[in-house]
Amino acid sequence: MKWQKIVKIAPEIEYMRAAEKIATAMHQRVIEVLRPGVKQSEVVAEIYDTATRGVDGIWGDYSAAVPMIGAGIDASAPRLTWSDRELRSGGSIFFELASVHKLYHYPLSRTFYLGKPDQKFADAEKVVLEGMGAGLKKALPGNVCEDVAQSYYGVIERHGQRKPSRTGYSIGLAYPPDWGENSASCDRTESRLGMTFHFMSGLWFGDWATEITESILIRDGQSAWRTRVN
Repeated sequence: MKWQKIVKIAPEIEYMRAAEKIATAMHQRVIEVLRPGVKQSEVVAEIYDTATRGVDGIWGDYSAAVPMIGAGIDASAPRLTWSDRELRSGGSIFFELASVHKLYHYPLSRTFYLGKPDQKFADAEKVVLEGMGAGLKKALPGNVCEDVAQSYYGVIERHGQRKPSRTGYSIGLAYPPDWGENSASCDRTESRLGMTFHFMSGLWFGDWATEITESILIRDGQSAWRTRVN
């Protein structure tokens, strides 16, 4: 069944377009409330509020997985959630969130730095964005998922970095406990029009990380759905 879901028809794509608007609003809300001294749980409360209320008349459905965040050493371990610890200046924190409309998911991750970013963080961010750009150029009909992954890996390896984990997976309709479709990933699956993926670009280190991801739609010419969250 999971492989039957991989190519989306027009109504499914519209549901995901709607979810993209909620995803943008969720991360914008994070930007508004993220300050030193604010508890992680308070930020997540605002995320849930925006995720459910939706935006522009588009309502938010429940997500197949909870918001995942990483601050300080917690950032080195993906899939951790929140606590009541207060945010501190001089460190990074990532938010891996999925907005949902009519059960269709739109994952999106961003990393924020509280204060002036140090050089290692700024350098890592540049590498991730360069790798993302290279990967997105390969996210075209006729290419295979591995083409996207290898383009990303090639860039970060030239900068002396490695990412042993996957660079993406198919997304769409999902139920708990996972918003991924558990089908195509960094394999030889051919990209076809209407496929949708979460491009997982990021770098993880011993006590910090930078995670900047996009959900994409395979279409003619170029991949779609680059969000407006900078």
